[in-house]
Amino acid sequence: MPLTPALADAVDRLAHLWSDAAQGANLRLSPHQLRALRILREEPGLNLTSLAVAMRIGLPTASRLCDRLEAAGLLERELHPRNRREVRLLLTRQGHRILDEVAAHRADALTAVLAAMDPADLAALEQGLQGFLTAHDRTARQHRDGGP
Repeated sequence: MPLTPALADAVDRLAHLWSDAAQGANLRLSPHQLRALRILREEPGLNLTSLAVAMRIGLPTASRLCDRLEAAGLLERELHPRNRREVRLLLTRQGHRILDEVAAHRADALTAVLAAMDPADLAALEQGLQGFLTAHDRTARQHRDGGP
């Protein structure tokens, strides 16, 4: 099997494993909702416009997404302390807890698959992934800097 289709198949299966594991959490969230929560965990206090840009979605879509997350008790909106016209988005304790729970389910699912692999295949996967990440970072840097 050529490498590109094999890699695409592996990515599809990993995405399916990821999605299934996320559904094992007490509160089921869409991949879009989980992505928003992860972004807000990494950058607490973003405003709605910044979240929409980070997610590459429109402002109305981001607003509805935040409305649903707020209604579920995962997100709270707070006035910016120095700019009363700006609203900051912050995860609640429950939002952090759900992200931790999803991460634990995903780690368990991935660990089970990796444990079923032959040790030589696992070592080759680790080496191949490191090479992929290095090449990806290099090409992303070149693209950002205007190179080939």
